[in-house]
Amino acid sequence: MTVEFPILQIVDENGQLVNEQYRDQMTKELVKEFYYNILRIRTFDRKAVSLQRQGRLGTYAPFEGQEASQAGSAMALDKDDWIFPTYRDHGATLTFGAGMTRTLLYWNGRVEGNVPEEGKRIFPPAVPIATQIPHAAGAAMAEKRKGTNNAVIAYFGDGATSEGDFHEGLNFASVFQAPVVFFNQNNRFAISVPIEKQMNSGTIAQKALAYDMPGVRIDGNDIFAVYFQVLEALNRARNGLGPTLIEAVTWRYGAHTTSDDPAKYRDQSESETIRKTQDPLLRIERYMKSNNLWDKEWIKKITEEITTEVEQAVRGMEQFPKPNVNDLFDNVFEKPTWTIAEQKEQYLQFTRREA
Repeated sequence: MTVEFPILQIVDENGQLVNEQYRDQMTKELVKEFYYNILRIRTFDRKAVSLQRQGRLGTYAPFEGQEASQAGSAMALDKDDWIFPTYRDHGATLTFGAGMTRTLLYWNGRVEGNVPEEGKRIFPPAVPIATQIPHAAGAAMAEKRKGTNNAVIAYFGDGATSEGDFHEGLNFASVFQAPVVFFNQNNRFAISVPIEKQMNSGTIAQKALAYDMPGVRIDGNDIFAVYFQVLEALNRARNGLGPTLIEAVTWRYGAHTTSDDPAKYRDQSESETIRKTQDPLLRIERYMKSNNLWDKEWIKKITEEITTEVEQAVRGMEQFPKPNVNDLFDNVFEKPTWTIAEQKEQYLQFTRREA
């Protein structure tokens, strides 16, 4: 069965407004905030890739190309909302208030990198695919039961929609009308597997039909579409109208992780074409220029501020005390199992011999 889910767009690739519905809400301040957040997380992302290549950071999952999806969705959240990210959604968590130094510590394998900033409801990044989706549904159910006005957003890629956790999470959220937004970033590849080989559905958005919740398909490189659609979904959730599934169609320019070679499974010339035509930062730049919002002095100022912030975060990471190796053993279970206790003892014996 073919179900039509057209891609919603507010500002097109040329920076032109194509949907008048939101014009009055597209203030100068909001547009500048969009640009700032995309530039900020892109600068961070590029620096992290560079650090990994220099051996100063562990394996890293880049997100360049997906900034509009991550920044726009996180900007729609209220400060007391919950965010359930994957390993690639540090652009969203940084926008929501995560610290840059802690984020870098995470990518260096530090347990401190899993601890959110004070007062921020950020779940530790989920590396197993889709496991965070039932957790997000559960957190939303808890907020509803407590009678709060807080909502939840869960991030995941297209490959996650082929996992059982995706369907279980959506089913629970639907049954209990939980205040959660399921935000899919469809970059069209589940690592090396193209989307048409891992699902037979025409869209991800149409999967919402099975759970009787709204399904929306948007241009994930259009930060205006992302922001306003997520804001509407969050408002639905807060008003007791239940969950929403959003499919943001986007593209990641680089590798799945820094240990991956995307040229082995996709034509990388497509990335360059998309960068020139659909890039989220370029699109908002074109919009700003066509609406007399472009300010070279302001751009220079924020670029310098962001660069300084990123460099300070790197220094903070590298000046952090050396990790306590016991964290590998002591924080897996509440009480270490005999197998972990044995491994710890073997490690201690090895280090004594080396000393």
